[in-house]
Amino acid sequence: MKFPAMKKLAVIFSLLAATTGTHAKIVTKAVAYEQAGVKLEGWLAYDDTVTAKGRAPGVLVIPEWWGLTEYPKGRAEQLAKLGYVAFAADMYGVGVVTTDAKKATELSTPFYGQPLMADRARAGLDQLLKTGLVDAARVAAIGYCFGGSTVQALAFSGAPLAGIVSFHGGLIPVPADAAAKNHARILICHGAVDGFVSKESREAFVKAMDDGKFDYQFVSYAGAVHAFTNPEADKLAAANGLTGSIAYNAAADRRSWAHMQVFLTEVFAPKK
Repeated sequence: MKFPAMKKLAVIFSLLAATTGTHAKIVTKAVAYEQAGVKLEGWLAYDDTVTAKGRAPGVLVIPEWWGLTEYPKGRAEQLAKLGYVAFAADMYGVGVVTTDAKKATELSTPFYGQPLMADRARAGLDQLLKTGLVDAARVAAIGYCFGGSTVQALAFSGAPLAGIVSFHGGLIPVPADAAAKNHARILICHGAVDGFVSKESREAFVKAMDDGKFDYQFVSYAGAVHAFTNPEADKLAAANGLTGSIAYNAAADRRSWAHMQVFLTEVFAPKK
């Protein structure tokens, strides 16, 4: 049986599409690196059909105080599906994770108020840039809880970031020289009833943002407490005597992720 010419072409194109791998493939892999003598292992995620077209925007992901668990790795993969090259950084060391709040406090405390917080995050940012997959002019950082505080510190240190997003992060004191050093636009996604962030620290942060003329957005989600984006938060709360203090909030999770997407589209847009 003979096919008309157009039908033959249609068959050929169908066969080509099937054999050239046009479907998106999310690539994930562990990446070993080091900072100040500490061996680290991050998690890289990207869509190979996006990177095949050229360098893509990059997003650094900083985990909660539990360490580099499956949760931040999953967020990196979600970002990859949005077309970004994502790198979930390791802040503690290879394999150092916990579900114990006392241990998490012990692990995270040395970072607060110290250069180590920004320096360790910067090591992760450098690894993201070293992949060769990322447009260095379009890089942002997002972080959760401890990670939210960390991306603030990273931006205030003068890191080359177009933007940062802090999800239920502690609000760190804004250094006097931060406005002069900072390059990033800032989105703070905050639980409106987060008991870990005092009214005084919230007011001081907003005042510092205004006084320094930062380009920032501060969004509060009604009814949301600490850790509102993590579906495992309720289980972690029950195991650590923190019920009511940390909890998942599906609406706040969904809304904050949507706000992040709009924000990243804006900060990565070509400058006019």
